Parts: sequence; C-alpha cells; structure tokens
Amino acid sequence: MHILRLNLAQLRCFESLSFVPSAGVNLLLGANGSGKTSVLESLFLLSHGRSFRPGGNQALIRRGQAACTVYAELDAAGRTYRLGLERSALGWRARIDTQTVPRLSDLLAHCAAICIEPGSHGVLTGPAEIRRRFLDWGVFHVEHTFLETWQSYQRSLQQRNVLLRVGGDNTQFDAWEHAMDSSARRLNEWRRAYLERLRPRLQEHLARWLPELGVPALRYQRGWSAEHSFIDVLAAHRARDREQGHTRQGPHRADWSLGFEQAPERHQLSRGQTKLAALACLLSQFDVFRESRGTTPLLLLDDLAAELDAAHLDQVMGYLQGNGAQIWITGTEFPQRWQAGIQVFHVEQGALRA
Repeated sequence: MHILRLNLAQLRCFESLSFVPSAGVNLLLGANGSGKTSVLESLFLLSHGRSFRPGGNQALIRRGQAACTVYAELDAAGRTYRLGLERSALGWRARIDTQTVPRLSDLLAHCAAICIEPGSHGVLTGPAEIRRRFLDWGVFHVEHTFLETWQSYQRSLQQRNVLLRVGGDNTQFDAWEHAMDSSARRLNEWRRAYLERLRPRLQEHLARWLPELGVPALRYQRGWSAEHSFIDVLAAHRARDREQGHTRQGPHRADWSLGFEQAPERHQLSRGQTKLAALACLLSQFDVFRESRGTTPLLLLDDLAAELDAAHLDQVMGYLQGNGAQIWITGTEFPQRWQAGIQVFHVEQGALRA
C-alpha cells in the first residue's frame, strides 16, 4: 500500500498542508521542531488511532483550534480508499470514502504503518504494555476476529474486577471466569502463532546486522502459569485477587522478550545495537504483514540516521530500498549518497517544499 495524497489541517504546527509523495522513498529534511515528525505522526494516526509520541494525543490540535484533521488517499492492492480522521475535544471521528464509520477500528484496518522512532527501543527495554501492543497490532492484521475477542475478554475482566472489589458469589465469578477463559485461550494461541511466524524473519535480520551478539532467543510468556489452565488459575487466585482488588494473571499481563547469546541482559547492548535490534523486530513485523496480506505496510522511519554508524546505515538503507514499500524518513540531515534517486522534501515551520 502507499499514500497517493496527504492533507493535514490544524495538526500541530501545520495550519494546512497538501502534497503528493513518491510511491518509493520520501525523505523529509528539516530542523528540529519544523514539523517533519508530525507528518509521520499523521500517518501513524491513520494506522494506530493514537500518536507514537508520549502524551501526543493531547497536543495534536494546533493551538487555538477546535480540531485537527488528517486526510489521505491510499492505494491498497490497486484499490483507492479515501481515509479521514478528525480529533477534537469530543474524541475521534473517522471516515472512509466520505462515510463516517461507527468504530475507529474500521478505519485502522485499512491503513497499516510500521514506525521506527526514538521511542522504539521500548519494544526491548520498555514495559510489557509496549511489547503487547506491538504483538497485538500484528495479530490484528492477521486474525480478523482478534479485536472482537480482545474486547470480549476486556469486558469480562472488568466485570470480574468489579466483583473482586464489591463482592460477589461463586456463581457470578464462575460465569465471568468462563467467559474470560474462552477468550484468553484464543488470544494466547494467536499471539504464540504470530511470534512463531516472526521468529525466522527476526533471526535473518539480526544475523545480518548484529552477528556479534550470537544466537537470539525469543521467549513468550502468556500471562499465567504454564502448568495450569487459565480457568483453574482464576479460581485458585480469587482470595488473593480480592486483596489486591484486580485480576493479576491473564493475557492482559502477557509479555515476550528478546535475548542474545553474547548479551543476555538488555543493558549490555549499546544504543546503536538496541536501535538495530528494535529495527529488526519491526521489519520482521513488516515481513509477516507482507506475507499475510500480499501488500506492504507503510514504513515510517523517524530520525533513522541517529545512533547508527555509516556502515550500519548503509546496510539498512540498502535493505529498505529493495523491499518495495513506500518509505518515509525524517532527519535534520542525511548522507548525500542516499539522496540521489529518492524524493526529498524540505520542511520549514509548518511548510513543505520539494
């Protein structure tokens, strides 16, 4: 898939912006604060329904304005979609081909973007929530009933947590726990299967860019004891969960980790190695998406050159230019040798020129 046209209105520093990108590599150059990252952020919004910046959703709307909008014409496997997303004090409003859709997820299913940005190291070093989000985004685009199942599990989880706090009899607990168990088993199967699909691709990327770290180890923790069924775990932990006031085990506590033979602890990696490892994870997700859907997601690379030496940057760029995706790269500067033959845009305080 690729963007045919992108329009922004009242988004951060952009009062209005409309431009036609290249179907290949688009390089956005500009000083810090010029707005180049906001262009990538707008595409991420169409794919994830949130900003990749910490606290970003609260700062999307340009100061003094009531709402901001992102509009994109998207080619997906030869079909053109017109996607619109508005953010206001009332929340999100999404449109597909001028028709307002009832759920934000309806729009998100049409646009897929994988983003490597300064916070992407969190997929290795951050809290489990970041890794679950990474995992579930991939499963969402592979398993069509994933979102419905996840929402069903969340509803049951919330009801059980209410019973833990206000009190409930065994019959009530049994009903909600059986509903949780049914959803949890499917979520666990999908997540495990997705990581297994990711594994060989991840090993390929890591062997290419980080051979000095040795054999990688990808581990999955489903969120409850491996020795017992989820329904038994819930029943056995009711008393303790009552003391805590919430459910302490389940797929909402799942996690996965990446370790290396020569660097078993994450803090043993340099900043450049951490970035390359995170890049390998995200590009593996790109590979699995392409294999599953027969099209490529957008690739958003914010400040790609930062923390990469010249040799590794050349390796990464050589791989990216041959993968057939529409690629968006930002930077304050970028090696001249890679600017030949790609579309370069200059961003200056809310304006963009080729």
